[in-house]
Amino acid sequence: MALLRFDKLTFAYPRAAARALDRVDLTVDKGEYVVLCGPSGCGKTTLLRHAKPALAPVGAVEGAVYYNETPLSALDARTAASDVGFVQQNPDNQIVTDFVWHELAFGLENLALPVPVIRRRVAEMAAFFGIEPWFRSKTTELSGGQKQLMNLASALAMDPKLLILDEPTSMLDPLSARNLLGAVQRINRELGVAVLLTEHRLDEVFPAADRVVVMDRGRVLADGAPADIARELSGAEQKSRIWFGLPTAVRIFSELGQTERLPLTVRDARGRMAELMGERPPVQTERSPAAQDRKKMSPAVLEAKELWFRYGEKTKDILRGASVALRAGELLCLLGGNGVGKSTLLRILAGLARPYRGKVRLAGEHRLCMLPQNAKTLFVADTAEKELLDSADGDGTRASAMAERLELTALMQRHPYDLSGGEVQRLAMGKLLLRQADVLLLDEPTKGLDAYAKAELASLLRGLCGEGKSVLVVTHDVDFAAAYADRCAMMFDGQLLSEGEPHAFFAGNRFYTTDANRIAGEYFPTDVTSEEVIASCQSSLRAEGPGPRHG
Repeated sequence: MALLRFDKLTFAYPRAAARALDRVDLTVDKGEYVVLCGPSGCGKTTLLRHAKPALAPVGAVEGAVYYNETPLSALDARTAASDVGFVQQNPDNQIVTDFVWHELAFGLENLALPVPVIRRRVAEMAAFFGIEPWFRSKTTELSGGQKQLMNLASALAMDPKLLILDEPTSMLDPLSARNLLGAVQRINRELGVAVLLTEHRLDEVFPAADRVVVMDRGRVLADGAPADIARELSGAEQKSRIWFGLPTAVRIFSELGQTERLPLTVRDARGRMAELMGERPPVQTERSPAAQDRKKMSPAVLEAKELWFRYGEKTKDILRGASVALRAGELLCLLGGNGVGKSTLLRILAGLARPYRGKVRLAGEHRLCMLPQNAKTLFVADTAEKELLDSADGDGTRASAMAERLELTALMQRHPYDLSGGEVQRLAMGKLLLRQADVLLLDEPTKGLDAYAKAELASLLRGLCGEGKSVLVVTHDVDFAAAYADRCAMMFDGQLLSEGEPHAFFAGNRFYTTDANRIAGEYFPTDVTSEEVIASCQSSLRAEGPGPRHG
């Protein structure tokens, strides 16, 4: 018997031109781990929210959702609250108390459980997730990774039978993301809790899943075991949009024609690479630094020197002598773990906060705009169209052109808060671009975007840099930075510790690098993207013939 069942569920948001969900049939069995994937705006979040009555969106609904074969509409409030846990994309959206220990206990207190039971469950969750060191900390003092881990622990404290997670790693650095997804896998394997999860970072969740469900335009396109879905998507004559978000291992060996035994993990891909390349020596690709050298010689349009900042007199320093320079026509990606001061630095560069020591200089008559981490804070109107018109000073032609450029035309009458995470990011970017700024500060602009949409955003940003505009991106997306940045910089302990051209910056790192480099670094040390690895393999195989193959 299915634990959760969507029966021909159809849904349309108010004033929407198309259905967000179109006759969706989907089941999740007890103890199963199901990954739901698809392009940004395909209906994933809308579907998940229909499984939690308190979060169900407003609109026209047909079909039904069942929990243990009971319609959700007939489920009692206590069961709906405790049996179905939900972890949202933005960790701040579901934090309701001031302290970690109280957040863990909050849901249990609302169920009116006895105090000894609450204490036992809270202690159990704190121990399971390693929360003891910050158990009595204020929730406002936590990093993004700690907040999301706390939300996961709070949901699990309710003893759910089903755990739903909506892109839980979208705001986390790579290490925090892996820790969180590792905890989810433990919950599923060790505790038998069923998991339904949406995620754009498929490298981690794809091999862990029992089933993968692919959605597009509100419909389920495919449903099966991860290896079967990988072969099906890789074998298509025309690559679908979701193919670009498949694990790096799958995409590399698919493009090399090695589809019979597609690896799903880095470990398996390294083994397959050894089979394919044989005893060939490493190849050090020479990469011309000419373009980057030209940008190094161009003047800095935005510069900060020796910035020191803390949020209160008695609190610790968030920035500790941080210095950064953004040059004309440059795309600079700033990376680092959660809580190291990246967003704080961006706010100071934008003039939204003042350091107690150090200076910021914006050159000449340059105009600066910033995309905050929570893009919804930019919205002031009740439709996407009005948001763009607001930034275009009422010019309908410019607003329409921007909507078409960012694939927002069909969403113009939707309320901004009814958009998916990726659609929110695109709308916010449209507002900034209509302001015609020539210095853009972007805090996690790829959050909620599928791989194809990220490539479209990168093309847009590269085009702006080609026009002489300068872009500083704070990101946790290592693959995005490796593929598209002119320069990458690492922030740690309130300072910028290292910087460099992406190949020099990522190549050879053990942890802070791309899966492509992990897979093929033994043979092609400077390759940091899947496209580079594919090209290097093809070139090497053409030059010397195929190495030993096994099966």
